[in-house]
Amino acid sequence: MLKTRVKNYRNDINNELKENKNSFIVFSILRALVIFAGVRSLLRSDYESFYLCILTILLLLLPSIIKAHFRIELPQTLEIIIYCFIFSAEILGELDSFYTLIPIWDTVLHTINGFLAAAIGYSMVILLNNDNKVAFNLSPLYLSLVAFCFSMTIGVLWEFGEFFLDVFFNIDAQKDTIIHNINSVLLNPTGLNDVVRIYNIDSVAVNGVDLGINGYLDIGLLDTMNDLFVNFIGAVLFSIYGYYYAKSNIRPEMFEQLLPTKKKLYYKLNTKE
Repeated sequence: MLKTRVKNYRNDINNELKENKNSFIVFSILRALVIFAGVRSLLRSDYESFYLCILTILLLLLPSIIKAHFRIELPQTLEIIIYCFIFSAEILGELDSFYTLIPIWDTVLHTINGFLAAAIGYSMVILLNNDNKVAFNLSPLYLSLVAFCFSMTIGVLWEFGEFFLDVFFNIDAQKDTIIHNINSVLLNPTGLNDVVRIYNIDSVAVNGVDLGINGYLDIGLLDTMNDLFVNFIGAVLFSIYGYYYAKSNIRPEMFEQLLPTKKKLYYKLNTKE
């Protein structure tokens, strides 16, 4: 019985993958590129990158798993954007060092994440209710608020994940920033809550060794706040658009291509052994 269920579940996921031709083509191309990157990592004995490639393949399967398990329909445009986002974040960003080579890469991805997460939060009102028209009987302001709060929650959880990786796996997910001024009460020798300010920092030494940088290292705080701020921008943009979408009788097709919906037709599973 369990074997049959697993087989049916796999068939259901495969059906979801192939449901939309264009998104399946994008998925296949990106998966091939990830496999190539994984093989390249193995040949270089770079096992950390190899494990990241495995994680990326699993993440690429996640939209189809969600569609199959929760009976949710992801519009083709949204699905393609999710695939490209995962590839851009994990392979281009981490493996090919786009995060350091292209300074705005992380900012762009977090802005897109804020926008897409707001779209998903907007759709949650519909997905969690039996009446597909319930969203349009609610206040547009309420829907926009739900979308905004959901997006910001996802952004915060993302930063929690980066902090967890940095603390327990000693990586640099929360990228460092070079700063030239410090304002700290910890440097006050009296122990009082008076700020000590150091300006124009142009070199830093650790254990007597000059780091060779022209400033002080902020270990992740500015990166985290920048990520949350651009996530906020993406969430606000969608929330404003979503407000007018719910308030107006006009339903732009482009907007609806970003909103997950419930499936109207389910796949018939083959229950024969």
